[in-house]
Amino acid sequence: MHDLHVCWSWEPNYMTQEHDREKEILDAKRVANTVEVASRVSNAARMCKNRHRGGVLWFTGLPGSGKSTLAVELERKLFDAGYTVFVLDGDNMRRGLNADLGFLPEERTENIRRVGEVAALMADAGLITIAAFISPYQKDRDRARKAAKDNFHEIAMKADLATCESRDPKGHYKRARTGEIQDFTGITAPYEEPVHPELSIDTANNSIDQCVAQLMNYVIRNFALNEN
Repeated sequence: MHDLHVCWSWEPNYMTQEHDREKEILDAKRVANTVEVASRVSNAARMCKNRHRGGVLWFTGLPGSGKSTLAVELERKLFDAGYTVFVLDGDNMRRGLNADLGFLPEERTENIRRVGEVAALMADAGLITIAAFISPYQKDRDRARKAAKDNFHEIAMKADLATCESRDPKGHYKRARTGEIQDFTGITAPYEEPVHPELSIDTANNSIDQCVAQLMNYVIRNFALNEN
């Protein structure tokens, strides 16, 4: 006998597309009833005050690939260097804003939609926002990119399944292998590798310090203002 929610998680592709179209139409109708309020603080003024551009560094990868570890290490380095920075982490967001969501495909999509919008707002406020999320579906990451526009930087954490499973920092892989956790990315749920990420970090063959150094160099190249 099949588990009911597992069966529903694999609905035909055309049904998913139809649902997405209906949701887009409904969202458009809701937006039509709103009026955007313009800020009196320009992006240029925020950059001048912070001395760097705002943006979203979107860390994506398998569980155990190093997203959260590198996110908090990079945050510390950037903060110490004078950057205005904040981490949005998957587990932390699911304890608050997204506490009502599970891990079925449609719930994962809503989880990333909400986070993408929050990250985009924080980027508009001038922060460097590090979003550390498995975010297994490319279409959901593309939606987060659309929300942040040119301020979005997709960072792929590259580590093979065997390496991630050998780390298993939260014990989730072991529980997924025994069937205790359903719909676990990499085991019973898919992960779609980024197609054209702005940056790839090999977390399987590089130390934490080496990975952070690569990330710091990327931030300096893309976010720091040239001061002559």
